Amino acid sequence: MKNLFILCLLIAVSGVSCSRTQAPPPLAPEVATVTVARQQVLLTTELPGRTSPYLIAEIRPQVNGLIQKRLFTEGADVQAGQELYQIDPAPFQAALDNAQASLPALRLRVDRYKEALVDKAVSQQDFDDADAALKQTEAAVDTARINLNYTHIVSPISGRIGASTVTDGAIVTAYQPTVLATIQQLDPIYVDVPQSTSEMLRLERLFNEGRLNRNGTNVNQVQLILGDGTKYPLEGTLQFRDVSVDPTTASVTLRMVFPNPNGVLLPGMFVRAVVKEGVNDQAILIPQQAVSRDTKGNPMALIVNAAGQVEQRLLGLDRAIGDQWLVSAGLAPGDRVITEGMLKVRPGAVVKAVPFDDSQKQPGNTAQPASTSK
Repeated sequence: MKNLFILCLLIAVSGVSCSRTQAPPPLAPEVATVTVARQQVLLTTELPGRTSPYLIAEIRPQVNGLIQKRLFTEGADVQAGQELYQIDPAPFQAALDNAQASLPALRLRVDRYKEALVDKAVSQQDFDDADAALKQTEAAVDTARINLNYTHIVSPISGRIGASTVTDGAIVTAYQPTVLATIQQLDPIYVDVPQSTSEMLRLERLFNEGRLNRNGTNVNQVQLILGDGTKYPLEGTLQFRDVSVDPTTASVTLRMVFPNPNGVLLPGMFVRAVVKEGVNDQAILIPQQAVSRDTKGNPMALIVNAAGQVEQRLLGLDRAIGDQWLVSAGLAPGDRVITEGMLKVRPGAVVKAVPFDDSQKQPGNTAQPASTSK
C-alpha cells in the first residue's frame, strides 16, 4: 500500500513538471535589406523651355513700287540671295539712264577745264564747279543703280519662308511697317530655358562646398524631351547663361543650340531641357519603397542595426532618380535599410535580415545614374 502511494506521488509530480514546460520562443520575422554604399551619380534637372529661330529676317521693300511677281512658294526653304519679289523696274531704269546720259558731257567739261586751268584760261572756281557737278552726277548714277537693284527683293539668309502678306499687283513703300514675308533659319535652332536664381545659387553653393563637380562630364551637353514625352534624338549645346535677371520671374535665361536637320523642332514649341548639374561622387541611393512618411509627412526609413534590431531614421531627401531616392541626410555607408517586410516589424524588434533581391524588377525600372526630374 505504501509503495502504491509513492508511485502515485511520483506520477503526479511528473505530470506537474511536464505541464510547466515552456513553449519554444517565436521565430524572428524576416526582412529584406539593402546595404548603403556611396556611389558616383550624374545629377541633371529638367527645365521647361521654348524653341526660337536661330536666325530670323523680316522682308521689307527698300523702294516704292508695284509688285510684279512673287517668286517663291510659301512655306518652302529658300537660300540666301534667292530672289523673292520683283518690283516694277521701269521707273528706276529710266532714272539710271537719265543720270548716265549727262556723264560723258560733264567728264569732257572737267577735262577741258583742267587743261585750260594750266594756261589760266578758266578760273579755279569754274573748274571746281564743273568737278563738283561731275561728282554729283556720278553719285546720282550710283543711287539710281542701287535703287534699280532694290527692285529685286532677295533673301538675306537661308531658311524657311512663311506666308506672303502681298500678292502680285500690290503697291509697296520703302521700309514699310508691314513685312512682306518672314524667313526663319531652323537648323540649328535655339531653345531658351528659364532657371530660377535660387536654383542657380544652390548649384554654386554645392560646387563651392565640393558636393558637386564637373570632372569627367561635359555639362554643356543638353538633352531634349518633346511635348509628347519622347526624347529628341540629337544632343544640344548650352551656349550661354544670360547676365541679367528677369525681375518678374526672378530667373535667368539659358540659351541652348540644337541641330534640327529634319525640321522636327519648330519655333514656339514647348519642350523640356535635361540640363547637367554636375557629378556627386558621394551619393547615397536607396529604393523608393524603403521610404515611408510619418504623421507629419517627414520621410523616414527602418534599418537593422548590428544587434539585429530595427531602428527608425528620419531622412533628408534630395530628389528622385529613377525608382530610387537620393538621400542627403540620415544614412551612412554600411547601414542596412529595410525594403521589404516593414509592415510586420516595429522599432526595437529583433529581425532576421536577408539581402534584398532586385532581380524581380521589371525592365526599365532600374535607377539610372542621372536624374530625370527635379
